[in-house]
Order: sequence, then structure tokens, then C-alpha cells
Amino acid sequence: MKISVYNRLKKLSERYNEINLLLLNPDITKDTFNYKLLLKERSDLENVVEIFDKYILIEKNIKNIQSLLFDVDHEIRLLSESENKILNKEKQDLINVIYNLLIEKNLNDKRNIFLEIRAGTGGNEASVFSGDLARMYMMYSEIMNWNCEIISYHSSDFGGYKEIVLRIVGNDIYSKLKFESGVHRVQRIPCTESQGRIHTSTCSVVVMPEIEIMESIEIDSNDIRIDTYRAGGAGGQHVNKTDSAVRITHISTGIVVECQQERSQHKNKAKAYSLLQAKILDREQNLQKNKIDNVRKKIIGTGDRSERIRTYNYPQNRITDHRINLTLYKLLYIMDGYLGLIIDPLQMEFKEKNLENE
Repeated sequence: MKISVYNRLKKLSERYNEINLLLLNPDITKDTFNYKLLLKERSDLENVVEIFDKYILIEKNIKNIQSLLFDVDHEIRLLSESENKILNKEKQDLINVIYNLLIEKNLNDKRNIFLEIRAGTGGNEASVFSGDLARMYMMYSEIMNWNCEIISYHSSDFGGYKEIVLRIVGNDIYSKLKFESGVHRVQRIPCTESQGRIHTSTCSVVVMPEIEIMESIEIDSNDIRIDTYRAGGAGGQHVNKTDSAVRITHISTGIVVECQQERSQHKNKAKAYSLLQAKILDREQNLQKNKIDNVRKKIIGTGDRSERIRTYNYPQNRITDHRINLTLYKLLYIMDGYLGLIIDPLQMEFKEKNLENE
């Protein structure tokens, strides 16, 4: 835990003890209004202070056990190592709980998402890599017990996708996958490379929260064009014989969305419309962000090293997240869906920065 967060918790604990003393004062109990305010403040602090007290106790126990880790008795050392491991795990769990209690929740964090992957530089290899990323997110969704479906895709002749859009439904999805937006870079030897040279390719990933119907963005019906066409790919004869796929074009922004997943044109239209709303919201948020970033760049200059957020190096079985300087030599394991090894540290770093900035 960072010292700034620790000091903040210490102040909250001191305030909690101060309130308890104030509530014993007869003059305070007579003042009904202030008495209720203090009760409310104490109630708000109670949970976090209680967990902080547990954290302090565990830290003391970890300190006490340190000397035993070097004991001459082998059995004592083994027991101490085991206990130390358990205590450190409990300590980390408490830190996670504390951060969750202190940080104000983002309204989007609990939402379902649309996840769009587009092949970037690197030609055919970029398309193959977009397929690998899609598979990784699908397998991660399965591990997390989320439901993942393909909304639309454009296949590449050499495997993978030029573009693919996934819809992922479940608990707290955006809170975890929002960190995936950005440019993902892959370094590996393509199967078509005869001289064993390593190629570098990129894909861009955009994660957008799905907007609920009751708070949908208003879209003027005169500002959209809806086209239907026959869906391609898997789905049986029915898919290819009817114009079930839907393409919606938002005229004023030029945003185009498609859905060909369902056999029903009505269902495809509903999903495409939902994706369009998410893209319009994402565009508006990016416009606001760009305005702020442009002002910031004028003040501090451009130190940005492109939008690259992560590198996947296959020859070294290495994956590096550049935002938090995290490198793991478990690339193939992570590509099989165990993305939590990257996402969990990202979430922790995000929470710590949020607390420092408050």
C-alpha cells in the first residue's frame, strides 16, 4: 500500500475515534441535527476503519514472523514461510477491499460492453493477430463466467479478421476490460516467413460500455440509414437465403455498424442499434478527452510514445504492458484466456492513482 493511501486511512481512523468521543458528549446528544450528522459520518467510516484495523494487525503479524524465517530449526522455518505466505495474501485481499471502498464507482463499471478489434499495420499477420486477440477475450469471458457473442466480423483470406465486434454480458465487465482499449503490438515469425524473420504487426482494440434502454442516447430517425443484406459465414442455409443481416449508418458522424449474428432481422437491428449508441457515446467521450489532452499537451509538451499499450513477443513467450511496466514470460498461458494476470495489476495501479489524485 502506498504511503499516501496509508496516511489517508490513518486520518479517517483518527476521525472515526474523534466522532465516537463526540457522541459521548451530552451537549452533542441534545443537538439532534448535529447528532444525526455525526452518526451518519461514523456509519460511512465504520467499514473502512474496521478493515484498516485488520490490515494493521496483519502487518504486525508479518513483522513478528520475519525473524522466524531465518530460524536454525528447519521445521520452524517451513511453518513460518507458510504462515508468511498466508498473511501476505490476506494483506493483499484487504488492500483490494479498502481501495474498492475508498474509490468512487464509475457508473459504467457494471455495464456490459462491445469490444471492437481492428487489424492495423502488418497486413495479413495483423488480421491473424486480431483473431488471436478475439480468441483470448472469448476464453477470458468463459473463465469469468461471462457470455460472449460475435456481433459482426469481416474475415481475412489468410485467417483471423480485418475487424470483429464482440458483445460481452456479465458482472462488472467494463471495470475490468476498459483497460484493453488501445494499440496491441505483436512480434513473431509469421507462418509464411521462409527466412525466420520476426515481423511486427498491430491491432487496435476499443471497449465501449453498452447503453441501457432507459438511458439511451437519442438518435434522430432521419439521421440514420438502415440496409439489410444476406449474412455470410456460419449459420446454415437460412442465414444465406434471407436478408437477415443489418447495417446502420449514422449520417452526421459517418459511423457504420453491422450485426449478422441472429437469424432474425429484428434482433440484428436491435443489437446494431445498441452498438451504434455505444459508438456515438464513445465518440463524444473521446472528443471531450481530446480537447482536454490538447490543452494538456500545450502546457507540458508531447511525451506520448504512441497509443501502444501492450506488446506480445512470441519468440520470448513475453507479454509487456507498457502502462505499468509489467513484463510476464507467460504469453501463451495468457493468450489461453488467463488475462487476469495483466488486468488485476492494471486495476490496482488505476485505483492507487485515483486515490493519490483525490
